Amino acid sequence: MKKKFLSIALTAAMVVSLAACGGSSADTGSASGSSSGGGTAITIFNSKSEIQDQFVELAEEYTKEKGVNVEVYYSSDTVAAHMATKYAANDPYTISMVDAKDIYSLGPEHALDLSDQDWVKNTDYAISVDGQVKGFPVCIEARGIMYNATAIEAITGEEFNPDDYKTLDAFTALLDKLVAGGMAAPVGIMKEDWSLAAHYFQEIYEEQDDPEAFIQSLYAGTADLANNQKFNDMMDTFDVLMKYNYAAGQPVAAEREVSEQKLAEGEIAFMFGGNWDWSLIKDFDPAEKMGMMPVPQNTTDGSNEKLVGGGSKYFFIDSASTLSAEQVQAAKDFLNWLVSDEAGNKFLTERCALVPAFSNINADALDPLSFSVKSYADAGKLIDNYNYDPDDHYSKVGASMQKYLAGQIDRAGFAAEVESYWSSTTPVEH
Repeated sequence: MKKKFLSIALTAAMVVSLAACGGSSADTGSASGSSSGGGTAITIFNSKSEIQDQFVELAEEYTKEKGVNVEVYYSSDTVAAHMATKYAANDPYTISMVDAKDIYSLGPEHALDLSDQDWVKNTDYAISVDGQVKGFPVCIEARGIMYNATAIEAITGEEFNPDDYKTLDAFTALLDKLVAGGMAAPVGIMKEDWSLAAHYFQEIYEEQDDPEAFIQSLYAGTADLANNQKFNDMMDTFDVLMKYNYAAGQPVAAEREVSEQKLAEGEIAFMFGGNWDWSLIKDFDPAEKMGMMPVPQNTTDGSNEKLVGGGSKYFFIDSASTLSAEQVQAAKDFLNWLVSDEAGNKFLTERCALVPAFSNINADALDPLSFSVKSYADAGKLIDNYNYDPDDHYSKVGASMQKYLAGQIDRAGFAAEVESYWSSTTPVEH
């Protein structure tokens, strides 16, 4: 059932007082609206755990350069739950990084109108609510099959071109060739519920002719998932990934870091994921030639030629009356700095390895996965994200998909569990 917005208990947030410390690991603490020292103080909520350390370092530098005292917070709770506690306590952040759906739900009441800001003209990914720009796109992210071309080419002796393997038949033939060449199990599968349900299974919704209508049919209990073409296309591919999974014997015991290392070092060749995975891959010894490709499918609608993605995380500036005019201006200045200043640009693309959502930002220094994403985005080959899942979708559908991954349920049973989840859930308002 949909949770009541203000009924969720407070989960502790990790906070770093950036005017006082030097980029160390975040300490757990309660929220506060200012930091030590003089000048205007702003707070920023960061919901991307993989860039918390970089954010700590940046904000300390920004504080010294601009004279604006900054605190950056991170919470391991869901974004919606954490923001609910902040508003229940009447203690909003100055700037909050949230998911797209949160801009739609929080924007009308809590987000400042940013339509007149300079950065708006440089992006196609800003979110507007009721005709006003509310959401600043932090980055573009996309999902697909990550590959290690160096490892593939070492076995095949041929240059790897992902366009040659967009059908499941061609992809399966390549997997067989890799096995024959000595790569015992060429695939890794992340067992995490968010990866399975919010990323892989999510593509089933997003590839529908009308995703919104399909979701509404799931709510209504009229969808026939087991006979849906997109469901079966994606599950056919998932079955192949399962067959060649290095952890097929214990698939739900596979550790993400181990799988990322195997992909980086070429022990496996393929794994479903997103460009955010580079934050882990880079810590190993990644191959020179890596990238991302669409999920192979035996389809003729072109979906096997596109990644799924778009604007990922979004900043909004709070419109609360508790914020001073100086705090609001400092928040606007920070967002414009990210887009218009070279140091702000490098923070996004080099220090955080994020694909920029702004046309004026140079992205030559992107990592291989993000470079692939930008290439598909520039070519107009991104399937739009669907942003209105219930908050418990990934945990509930993810648990069912973990059962399927472990061989504890067949495809028909899995489809029935997913249908049961949706038909017993209150529709998300948007």
